[in-house]
Amino acid sequence: MEEYQEAFDDVSEITLLTQTPAPKGSVTGLPMERYFEAVEEWSGGKIKFDVSYSNAVAEPGEADDALTDGRLDIASVLPIYDPSEYPANAALIEAGFISDQSAIDGVLASNAWPNQVAFETDEIMQEFDDHGMVPMVPIYNSGANALFCSQARTSLGDIKGTSVGSGGQAQSAQVEALGGSPSSIPYTELYESLQRGVVDCTVASPTVAVLGGFLEAAPFVTIDPQAGFGLAPGALAFSKTTWDGLPLVAQQLLWDRLDIFVGSNVDDKIFVNNAQMADDVAKFKGGIQAFDEDARAKLQEKNEELLANLAKTEAVADGAAFVQAMQDANDEWNATVAEYGFEDVGYAEFGAWFAQNKDSIDLTEYTAAVMEILSEHRPS
Repeated sequence: MEEYQEAFDDVSEITLLTQTPAPKGSVTGLPMERYFEAVEEWSGGKIKFDVSYSNAVAEPGEADDALTDGRLDIASVLPIYDPSEYPANAALIEAGFISDQSAIDGVLASNAWPNQVAFETDEIMQEFDDHGMVPMVPIYNSGANALFCSQARTSLGDIKGTSVGSGGQAQSAQVEALGGSPSSIPYTELYESLQRGVVDCTVASPTVAVLGGFLEAAPFVTIDPQAGFGLAPGALAFSKTTWDGLPLVAQQLLWDRLDIFVGSNVDDKIFVNNAQMADDVAKFKGGIQAFDEDARAKLQEKNEELLANLAKTEAVADGAAFVQAMQDANDEWNATVAEYGFEDVGYAEFGAWFAQNKDSIDLTEYTAAVMEILSEHRPS
């Protein structure tokens, strides 16, 4: 820190415009807030962030436009909201169901391997560049997606004919395979939609459920480590125009402190929200269950079909090699994460487990491993 602060002695003050997805101090916004705080401290106060909260500058689907038109300098963007503009990104995102969906190891691996693949895929990097963005963390998620419903729905018979909020082509196809009717609803409108019965269920992460406050209306959660839904992750990105105008020392510091964001996204956000989901489900007298065998098998069958279709994608030069790269990276990171020795805790028990163990969770080794991916692209 002292070396960085000294290097900033002759640098003029830099103010960066940004926003977080949640109210100030909210668990969901903490990864960004803690990253900003670390950068400010390490720069000796020379880099400051003008932070707007709760997506006050731009709605999630418009954040990429805000980065290019000057309203924001750094923000979370959601390429999955516009797959026609980001087809290679969408292909990577839609394969998220291949990840282990478990509450600890699955969370860690699923926030690592996609970044490895993203940086190694020219088409993905080019899409960011074409849209005037520098990807800092090309892909990060808010945990595994689950089915949140107003009543327990774990079998094909339970799900048949239900209206289900979903995001992205993969999720919609999965909902249809289970017998549901997909409906595209922004996460900011899920609470009202569930409360009014516009939809019976929604596919979302525990983070979105807690942030949206809709567990009271949909306290029955179906989440299966063996059969995952497609994800709708974001990317932490920088305005290319602003980035190119920064001094090198500022670029390097912004890159080097991404470890704070990576670790906090898991420890301060996903784990905390997974625990809160379990607590809220109990409070609202719901339940957390896996799929019945018929629904699990149907979802796994659809996932195999989706993966086969992704191998034919024209979004990248070689779709089959792209799918193989994703599978290899997923296997590699599953093995890496398994070596950390975390307990295999189910979602229903996660709240009690986290309350007892939160102060002893050490993600140092994991964060350092993910930073090895990012550090290869550090400005120099």
